[in-house]
Amino acid sequence: MPRPLGELEDAVMTRVWQWNRPVTVREVLEDLQEQRTIAYTTVMTVMDNLHQKGWLRREQEGRAYRYAAVSTRAAYSAALMHQAWSASGNSAAALVDFFGMMSAEQSEALRAALRVVQLSGVRVDST
Repeated sequence: MPRPLGELEDAVMTRVWQWNRPVTVREVLEDLQEQRTIAYTTVMTVMDNLHQKGWLRREQEGRAYRYAAVSTRAAYSAALMHQAWSASGNSAAALVDFFGMMSAEQSEALRAALRVVQLSGVRVDST
């Protein structure tokens, strides 16, 4: 199960997920520098760490690497939700509380997701 990404890891992964293409450290650095002062070596270390943790894959291009996400942000979010739900101790109560926090738009998204799951033939049990 994944652990939540740190602040800088999340900032890097957000860009990789949004751009949805292989990126260089320099590209991520330049985008991050629009919001904060940060060193090239810091971004390079974070991206290498994300590669070592299995979040990014990389291919060498000249003297640099191009990094791409291994999975989607949705898959990451789903894994975190599953981990939290599994650790709750009372799955039903956790779901009731979670559903109670949802906006109308989120509730409709949940209904739509359940329809997709049911149409795909995946069995949704009440057990």
